[in-house]
Amino acid sequence: MKLSILEQSPITSGSNAHDALKQTTELAQLAEKLGYTRVWAAEHHSTSGLAGSSPEILISHLASQTEHIRVGSGGVLLPQYSPYKVAENFKVLEALFPGRIDLGVGRSPGGGQSIRLALTDGVNKSMNEFPRLLSDLQGFLDNSLPKDHPYSSIKAAPLTETLPQTWVLGLSRRGAEQAALSSTGFTFGHFIHPENGEEAVDEYLAHFQSSPRQPFPAVTACVFVVCADTAEEAEELALTQDLWLLNVEKGRSTKIPSPQETKEMSLTAEERDRMKQNRKRAVIGTAPYVKKELHRLAELYHADEIMVITNIFDFEKKKRSFQLLASAFKLSGS
Repeated sequence: MKLSILEQSPITSGSNAHDALKQTTELAQLAEKLGYTRVWAAEHHSTSGLAGSSPEILISHLASQTEHIRVGSGGVLLPQYSPYKVAENFKVLEALFPGRIDLGVGRSPGGGQSIRLALTDGVNKSMNEFPRLLSDLQGFLDNSLPKDHPYSSIKAAPLTETLPQTWVLGLSRRGAEQAALSSTGFTFGHFIHPENGEEAVDEYLAHFQSSPRQPFPAVTACVFVVCADTAEEAEELALTQDLWLLNVEKGRSTKIPSPQETKEMSLTAEERDRMKQNRKRAVIGTAPYVKKELHRLAELYHADEIMVITNIFDFEKKKRSFQLLASAFKLSGS
């Protein structure tokens, strides 16, 4: 089974965006050495805790600092942007790094209404336009827009011998069906809403439309993972991720808290219950346990690849988590 990484470039308490992006670069280089298949940069806006607001720029940097690992977006918030411009951005990336670029797109608004309007420069675009936007994006990428399309005479430059691989990031049957009908790969966000995954993937597989760009269906699932040498250490490390998730949901600081801050935090019974519920989005433990659980999820989602996200305070322990996983799964570089 293949393993990949989704990286949100989290900023830890007491740190800054510069350090977070340096760590993202170091993580991509480590992932390549360990044999991970791809590393994706996320897109978040108006937050003090996540440095990755422009995946296109970060992809270019990460690809230039590595040699062969695939690099992509997880994902571009398509309803806020022009499909034509997104296609050109990623075709430039593909021309720079042939055969290494993934274009992951999502339907997410990226935040509240004010953030959406800032991204669209005040144009109130409907989220229901996503299927059309995705269809146009694919048409611009491989020059397959119908002749009666108003932009059929336009070419997305540069023309490249290879194309970025397109993925739809989804949480429901609706997103899965759009991925299937648009002939893209499908990535299910188990780390956001684990409840809908099985039926979403079934929808994707049942309706997948083959194409020259994507002859066969491709499924990945993204999961929060914390792996350590002992179960006790994994639990301790994961507490910083637990509290970070809770703080994000409560509208508090979005920087990852330190272990000391987690110990000092006074939590209500409701908050502790919420942290417990959030654990359904994660796999936490030793390498053998994590390997068993990821194989279980891969079987559940009919996936031959799992994408891992790890947002803990200690960067060295974060790297250790990915090293332990690579060894457990016998990746090519481990």
